[in-house]
This record gives sequence, C-alpha cells and structure tokens, in this order.
Amino acid sequence: MLSIGELSQRTEVKVPTIRYYEEIGLLPPAERSRGNQRRYGRAALERLAFIRHARDLGLSLDAIRELLTLSQQPEMPCDEAHRIAGAHLEHIRARIAQLKRLEAELTRIVTTCHADQIGDCHIIHALAETTGFAEPL
Repeated sequence: MLSIGELSQRTEVKVPTIRYYEEIGLLPPAERSRGNQRRYGRAALERLAFIRHARDLGLSLDAIRELLTLSQQPEMPCDEAHRIAGAHLEHIRARIAQLKRLEAELTRIVTTCHADQIGDCHIIHALAETTGFAEPL
C-alpha cells in the first residue's frame, strides 16, 4: 500500500490533483489507515498512471472518464475508444493548423520590422491595424 505522497512520487501527479481526481470520481476513494491516512494499492497506481498518460496527451477529464469506463468492459468493441481518440486527434490537428497560422503571421510581423524606435515599429503598427485603430493604443 502506498501513501498519497508515495503515489504522487511514483506517478508524478501532485497530491492536490490526486485528491481532486478522487473528489470527481476518476479515482475511487482510497482505503484509510488506522490513522485515517489515504492508502493506495496497485489498481489505484495503474489507474492514476493511465489518467496521467491520457492528460499528457491532452484528453479532457470527460474523455478520460469515458475511457476508464470502457476499460472496465474488455469484451466490448473498441469503436467508442476509437471515436474518442479520433475526435481528440482532429481537435489537435485543428489546433496545430491554428498554431501554424499564428507562427506565419508572427514571422511576417517580426521579419518585416527593422525600426529603431517604437514610433516606427512595424510590430506595434501591425498589431494596431488588426484592432481597427489607426494609431497604436
């Protein structure tokens, strides 16, 4: 059995986050020692590692909850897990496309600015133009 601190160290999940996951039902309530300290077994360690990996991939807590529920039913088809992962992949691809557009615009603004003073700074003027104001704020 692991204390909450030991579980935190092994999974690299902060103690308040572990408590939060218990509070919202992602982790089942921990067993308690005679001194009322939380005690976690191997199942909690594995479940928390699963949650941590899913969070590292950017999955929402709702998606993780669904995947955890699915993981408890090994005979079921994998379609729903594919749907969840596929939807998240599409979200990530859209975000990457948005970041690429952002990168291109910032590159354009930065590389075209050769001013020595803020009054002549293309970066400031370009940002002011997108607000609809003629003069920098």
